[in-house]
Amino acid sequence: MAAAGHILQLHLRVDSLLRFSNPEDLDRLNQEARQGNRHPELFALYPPADEDDAVEIRPKPECPREHMGHRIYVRCQSIKFEIDIEPVFATMALYDLKEKKKISEDFHFDLNSDTMRGLLRPHTPSIDPSSQAKAAIFSITQPSQDIYLVVKIEKVLQQGEISDCADPYMSMRDSDTAKNRDKLDKLKTQAEQFCQRLGRYRMPFAWGVVNIMGVTTTTLERDMAEADGVNGKGSSLERRTYLPRRNSERFLYMEDQYNLSGFKPANITINTLFKQEGDRLSDEDLFKFLGDIKRTSIQRRTKTIPGMIKLEVQPAPESMTGCLSPELILVKPLAEKNPRLIKEVLEFPSSEVYVPHSIYRNILFVYPQRLNVANRLTSARNITIKIQFMSGEEPASVLPVIFGKSSGPEFVTEAYTPVTYHNKSPDFYEEVKIKLPAKLTERHHLLFTFYHISCQQKQSQAGAVESLVGYSWLPIVHTDRLQTGQYCLPIALEKLPVNYSMHSPERIPTQVPPVKWMESHKGVFNLELQAVSSVHTQDNHLERFFTLCHALEGKVTFPIRLRDDKIPENKVEHELKLSIVSLSSSRLEPLVLFLHQVLDKLFRLIMQPMVIAGQTANLGQIAFESVVSIINSLHNSQELERDHQGRNCLLAKYLYYAFRLPDTQGEMASTGGHQVHPEARYSTLGRATASTVGSMLLQSRIRSSSNPDIPAPQSAEDAEVKSILSGKQGANHPSCRMSTYVDTSTSSAGMKPINKKQFHEELALQMVVSTGICRENAYKYAWFFFELLVKSMAQHVSQMDRKSIPRQSRFSDRFKDDITTIVNVVTAEIGTSLVKQKETEQAEKVNISLAFFLYDLMSLMDRGFVFRLVKSYCNQMSAKAVSMTTVISTRLEFLRILCSHEHYLNLSLYFSSPASAPASPCPSISSQTSSSCSFQEQKIMAMFDLSPEFKQQHFLTGLLLTELDAALEMEQDGGKVQRKAINATYSLLCAHDLDHRCMRPEVRAKIAALYLPLVGVIIESINSLDFTVSDTRGGKAKTTEEDPDNVNPINQNIAMAIAGNPFNTLARNALASMASMQSAKATSTLTAETSRNLLVCFLWIMKNAETSLIQRWTADMPFAQLSRLLELLTICVSCFEYRGKQSSDKVSTQALQKSQQAKARLEEALLGGQGARGEMMRRAGGNERTMGYRENLRWRKDLTQWRQTNDRHDKSKAELDQEAIISGNLATEANLIVLDLLEIIVQATPLAECKDSVVGGVLRVLLHSLTCNQSTTFLTHCFSSLRALIIKFGELLFEEEAEQCADLCQKVLQHCSSRVDGNRSQACATLYLIMRYSYSSASNFSRVKMQVTMSLASLVGKSSDVQEEYLRRSFRTILAYAEEDTEMQATQLPAQVDELLENLNRILSDTVKMKEFQEDPEMLMDLMYRIAKGYQTSPDLRLTWLQNMAEKHNGRKCYTESAMCQVHAAALVAEYLSMLEDHKYLPVGSVTFQNLSPNVLEESAVSDDVLSPDEDGVCSGRYFTEVGLVDLLEQAAELFSNGGLFEAVNEVYKIMIPILESNRDFRRLASTHDKLQKAFENIIQKGHKRMFGTYFRVGFYGSKFGDLDEREFIYKEPGITHLPEISHRLESFYSQCMGDGVLEMIKDSTPVDKNKLDPNKAYIQITFVEPYFDDYEMKDRMTNFEKNFNLRRFMYTTPFTKSGRPRGELNEQYKRKTILTTMHSFPYIKTRIQVIQKDEFDLTPIEVAIEDMQKKTRELAVATHRVQPDAKMLQMVLQGSVGATVNQGPLEVAQVFLNEIPADPKLYRHHNKLRLCFKEFIMRCGEAVEKNKHLITADQKEYQMELKKNYNKLRENLRPMLERKIPELYKPIHLSKPRMERDISKRGSFRRTQEDNS
Repeated sequence: MAAAGHILQLHLRVDSLLRFSNPEDLDRLNQEARQGNRHPELFALYPPADEDDAVEIRPKPECPREHMGHRIYVRCQSIKFEIDIEPVFATMALYDLKEKKKISEDFHFDLNSDTMRGLLRPHTPSIDPSSQAKAAIFSITQPSQDIYLVVKIEKVLQQGEISDCADPYMSMRDSDTAKNRDKLDKLKTQAEQFCQRLGRYRMPFAWGVVNIMGVTTTTLERDMAEADGVNGKGSSLERRTYLPRRNSERFLYMEDQYNLSGFKPANITINTLFKQEGDRLSDEDLFKFLGDIKRTSIQRRTKTIPGMIKLEVQPAPESMTGCLSPELILVKPLAEKNPRLIKEVLEFPSSEVYVPHSIYRNILFVYPQRLNVANRLTSARNITIKIQFMSGEEPASVLPVIFGKSSGPEFVTEAYTPVTYHNKSPDFYEEVKIKLPAKLTERHHLLFTFYHISCQQKQSQAGAVESLVGYSWLPIVHTDRLQTGQYCLPIALEKLPVNYSMHSPERIPTQVPPVKWMESHKGVFNLELQAVSSVHTQDNHLERFFTLCHALEGKVTFPIRLRDDKIPENKVEHELKLSIVSLSSSRLEPLVLFLHQVLDKLFRLIMQPMVIAGQTANLGQIAFESVVSIINSLHNSQELERDHQGRNCLLAKYLYYAFRLPDTQGEMASTGGHQVHPEARYSTLGRATASTVGSMLLQSRIRSSSNPDIPAPQSAEDAEVKSILSGKQGANHPSCRMSTYVDTSTSSAGMKPINKKQFHEELALQMVVSTGICRENAYKYAWFFFELLVKSMAQHVSQMDRKSIPRQSRFSDRFKDDITTIVNVVTAEIGTSLVKQKETEQAEKVNISLAFFLYDLMSLMDRGFVFRLVKSYCNQMSAKAVSMTTVISTRLEFLRILCSHEHYLNLSLYFSSPASAPASPCPSISSQTSSSCSFQEQKIMAMFDLSPEFKQQHFLTGLLLTELDAALEMEQDGGKVQRKAINATYSLLCAHDLDHRCMRPEVRAKIAALYLPLVGVIIESINSLDFTVSDTRGGKAKTTEEDPDNVNPINQNIAMAIAGNPFNTLARNALASMASMQSAKATSTLTAETSRNLLVCFLWIMKNAETSLIQRWTADMPFAQLSRLLELLTICVSCFEYRGKQSSDKVSTQALQKSQQAKARLEEALLGGQGARGEMMRRAGGNERTMGYRENLRWRKDLTQWRQTNDRHDKSKAELDQEAIISGNLATEANLIVLDLLEIIVQATPLAECKDSVVGGVLRVLLHSLTCNQSTTFLTHCFSSLRALIIKFGELLFEEEAEQCADLCQKVLQHCSSRVDGNRSQACATLYLIMRYSYSSASNFSRVKMQVTMSLASLVGKSSDVQEEYLRRSFRTILAYAEEDTEMQATQLPAQVDELLENLNRILSDTVKMKEFQEDPEMLMDLMYRIAKGYQTSPDLRLTWLQNMAEKHNGRKCYTESAMCQVHAAALVAEYLSMLEDHKYLPVGSVTFQNLSPNVLEESAVSDDVLSPDEDGVCSGRYFTEVGLVDLLEQAAELFSNGGLFEAVNEVYKIMIPILESNRDFRRLASTHDKLQKAFENIIQKGHKRMFGTYFRVGFYGSKFGDLDEREFIYKEPGITHLPEISHRLESFYSQCMGDGVLEMIKDSTPVDKNKLDPNKAYIQITFVEPYFDDYEMKDRMTNFEKNFNLRRFMYTTPFTKSGRPRGELNEQYKRKTILTTMHSFPYIKTRIQVIQKDEFDLTPIEVAIEDMQKKTRELAVATHRVQPDAKMLQMVLQGSVGATVNQGPLEVAQVFLNEIPADPKLYRHHNKLRLCFKEFIMRCGEAVEKNKHLITADQKEYQMELKKNYNKLRENLRPMLERKIPELYKPIHLSKPRMERDISKRGSFRRTQEDNS
């Protein structure tokens, strides 16, 4: 049959359809077709799990590196002044105004032309390329709005103040050359002379400033729109981190964050250059200036020099070619030949930066600040300081270590400060940068020489420019410590004393001859020194510790100097202990900077007891305590960051990259050309022979438990250990050096190590013996010590001869005992913390680190030992008095980590029989040959149970599944735990599925067999699953609109009903019990996402397990269990339905909101990992996923609802398309697995008595899968299976499963209209087979005909875009099958099929008309109404159309009309039920529904012969039963409730309750009464607040309207609809239909004269109308609801005057009332009803006045008697009634109509009525004024008096008119009654109309 049926072209047919083979071949062919072209890995198609749960991913720390802030590239393009006469030099640096701090070093550059540089050639011996850099990279760690880039400009020193020198720049221009040429030439000559003579000295000239943050942020905002287009996605994402309205992570954790990586390159021009002022040069002055600039932006008080500086600013990438580090070393990547060099500028961060040193840096900055020689009578006025760095006192000892400035050598021997002209106490702003030698001695010092510079060459002095003023100096090292900070030095005159460098100038001893000092040895020269050094700690505690450790290493002579103390050898131990203790009190910044060195030294001390001065000093304990205390302070510091597992990042980096065993550490070569000292003071264990190792072990008195007779296993672990080492050690990282061992036998006599120990043993011992706070912290931060242990063990194992030492003997017994103790203690700690609520987070973190520790131990130690630890952990956790949720959750995280082990499968012994298990778990699965044990030996059902035997055999898997089982059985608050448990299992299966070692099917089958108990667990937990199902049965499509993640869990009962409970075995009682369980919250429901994860595990096992095994399992399965399995498959189909492009893959929005960085980190961590998990991520993210794309997967676009969602904006179209393809593939694969399983079930079930229900159940699942969105691939196979079912069990299906067959017809017909040719050809073939096999019994065929007809009606009625053409083609194809079916030619079948198809075509044509009116809902409803009316004699189809109408109304939120459709449908059903069976409790046909609406009588059965209860299948739909009737009523009640008509709910339930009572359905009765109670409560609460419809009269005029011409309708619109709204809607719709300029809206409500209209145009008139009731009706219509229900008459009023104008004076103002009667009452099954009668009557002016006064009086009464009075409201009404200025107010009305008695006696009664109205009106006004008195506030007293006065005045004016009575009225007279007659006629006409219609 259709097994191999290809997807054929149009009109081609499934080729083997009519060649009937035997069922076995059919099944085999179908199966082969299904297995072809399938996806091997299910999880490659499934969205990766949520990162939150992935505890098994250990974040890999970043490689240690130099600290960098945000890098900004600044290039100077030009410096221009108005005149160009001399060279100028520039420096730029960053200043932070808020912190008052310079935050970068100076960058020197100049843009002088070659000619200008030529002027200085005598003074520049050479020019190095590095000094010609024009660009710099600045680094900013903490951006803020107060960071300024300051550019200072200097020029060559010349005679004159700065102002004089700047004067030409301010007053002259190059452009005025003619005028100024002479002056300029003179100036140039002068400049040349000064350059010749004073070229090496500079003077301050000008400065400019720019707010660097201002630049970056403005370019950001300005270019926001552009950048999106230009830079694409990446930059816009980065840019987002700046803008405060996006809450990026960085923005959240730091205030004032600015993004410096995403701004666009900008060119900045600094136009304002300030002149430097000689007395305001210091940094303090600069900060004052910057403060002024920030405040005012206008620079007063400072003169500016015309000119400009052009800069280019852009974010700098991590690496740029041609960069020079701050030490002027070229940084990779190197540039080509002559690059444009860029200097990296050293940052001085404004707050501390915590990054350990990872590069060598040793720089000193000298800042001369101020010289104060003002009171010395000397000629020294133009002062400069020459600064030199000396290594001795002879002139030759000057070192070339000072960094040069621009256009000169890289390093110079001396630096000069700029000169301030004629200033005796100048300020300096110079920064001198010095490269410190690595080793400093006491002779190194800074020498300062002070000179006076003569600017003017005097005749007497033959060219001597400098005249000496004096000297000062500063030793660089004082007591072995680098000198930094502020100093104030004295100045020695004439010459330097001998050996001066040994002392500081303040403390120099007396000399002979005595030294002459300026100002009698007072300090007159202020300067500051700052060091940036990775050599000098600049912290006392660290300095002390390192010095003592250095002494221990034995390279010093005693006594040693420590600051001012001398320490002899016997005091060393005491001092060392003190220094170790005080380590943790050192400042955090230096501690972090030197963290790696400090920890290395401490680990050496832990490892090795020392012999000092002949005594053994055991510093291990104190060193361990110090380590713990340092770790504690690092974790507690707020400044340092941690990863998501709470690990301090600095420590993690240290462990990962820098730690190496203290005992393997060879000494590094020391600098300075000395010979390498071999490291012998610490015991070192080399790769010695086994015998040496043995002797060492004996020495330390450790007995090995290893038995030498045991043969060594194959060394499969070598690779493992290597991988751990390489993973942890990262050989490619320069900072991870494993030093080689240098053997040495020399040792100094002073100190020598005693017996050698292993670091891991010492560490474990220290952990075990620690006490007090140290112990507490050691276990609190156990992760550090665990990783330290593992790293040291791995390094230890890597040095062993692993071949000769078995795994069991790698570590000593004592060590194993210590490990056991540690694990037990940590487990106990976890339990204790969990009991205390506050510490749960801490406990979780420790738990995770313990799990990783055991995970690592599995690779290093004996596995049996580790398993015992795991077991003891689990037992210990169970014993704790913690809530079950917490215990399971904790154990789950623990197990999840263990199960992620590389060799988890082997450790779980997934080979079935113990005989086949290898001696030791081996790393590769391929080594295991076929060891599958025969299934016969075991009871198949037992394999699916979580039995004790299973748990024993498969330790880890057993533990995990037990936790999962326990979690699923949990009751309250289990959701979170269940999610954890399921995700753990899911991620594990995912890892197997994507593991390249598990590719072969037989391997997968074994793995699946390992997880079989999971299937049992899932089937048991079916009640907790949440699934979002769409079902299309009986014309109702319940598709959930939300994405599955935010769907509330479906009530179990409804879920069962929707999914079509696969067997009726779960009958009412079972359902009821499930529902009660649900309501009692007995099982906590899983969320949709978690359910999906659990189900995908189920599908994976089913896909990969052996078919024969599953077949036997289903064959032995008890029937109840089988029905649960089928139910589970239904849920699977719903869960994995393809949901369209937008909501594909990951629906959870949190996943999208998680920052991109987190995802990148995660992937990095995963991809960095070794083995299966890394592989899995690579595949999930990489190309393998795209392999999932198969050309033959085509989507049924006709059934997919593409929905736009907003949370997808950060994905590109390509990504979305890719995701859609993957998610489509997943849907196909999941459904095919279900289909495979269904086929297995059908074939496995023995042909016993339950066969029929099994087949029915399978059919239900297949039907359900047809309801969901499916791919063509799946549909092909699904239809093949359906046809096989029909061929094999046709008879049985058509007899037993009538209702299912109706569904089947509908689904298949739906696919006959598909746009995809393949789907259509498959559906046609299937539909023909249904007809053919049902033909065998006449009753079945007539029923199928009926079902197909109804299905078509339902299909076209509901779907807005039925593919009419495709349906017709399909019908032709079916006819062709019938004609070609040779076997059937002799029968009536072809003729019957022909007749049926003709009928279907007719229905199709009817319905297609509706398409034209899709946009006009009212017209569409009219058409549907007409079609439904046409089916009056065919109750099934009428019901279908009523359902379709209900659906349409529902879509437009017209709930009341939708409810009415359901009421009509119920009445129709009731009519037919009352004919068939006469029960008291059933409604007596449609009459019973009259209270709900008089319209329902339409549903009365026309005649008895319509129902021919022969086998024709009439009224066979599921609604024509009591249950169906109750369903319809239930839906109607719910819709009435949605529409706010709560009173109608009561009426509906009145009809329904008797039926429920007779069925003793107390559960539904309970919920019904509950709903009734809610309805009545709603009436009480919302009674008067409800908004019912608004009504409009709409008239259509003009032949262009066709049928509608000259018809009037009443339209019902939602609650508050204004006339313009409906007017706009109709106008825009009909204008669109008729074209522009055809339609005109008539704006007034006067009658339309047809003759005056343009015949080529169409006209619409819209008038607002109100419901109209006679007085006698008002007695019955008391409530708001009654006044809005069952409305047939509506009224509108038109004002007019006799003269033809609409408005006039009071005495000539008439009013016409028009009353319209409609054909049916509102609400009805449609929202517009035609007007069938129109009545009018006019009111005379006095009647109009009476109406107005009555209305005013009513308003006053309402405002006065409100329960909660509203003063404003009352005052408004009062103002309108008694206010003096009211035009046409009450007084005027009275004067017009009551001033005199009317002449016409007919008006007497009106006159009297108006008088009485006024009487009541005046009374109400009085009440209102009184009431107002109590409501007003103090400030309204005057207002109240005014009101009172007006009221009295009004009353006085009205009194005479009100007291005048008409005497005639009190005599009996005979009057005609024109009004009354009119009323009577009107009522009569209404009754007559009713009679006509009935």
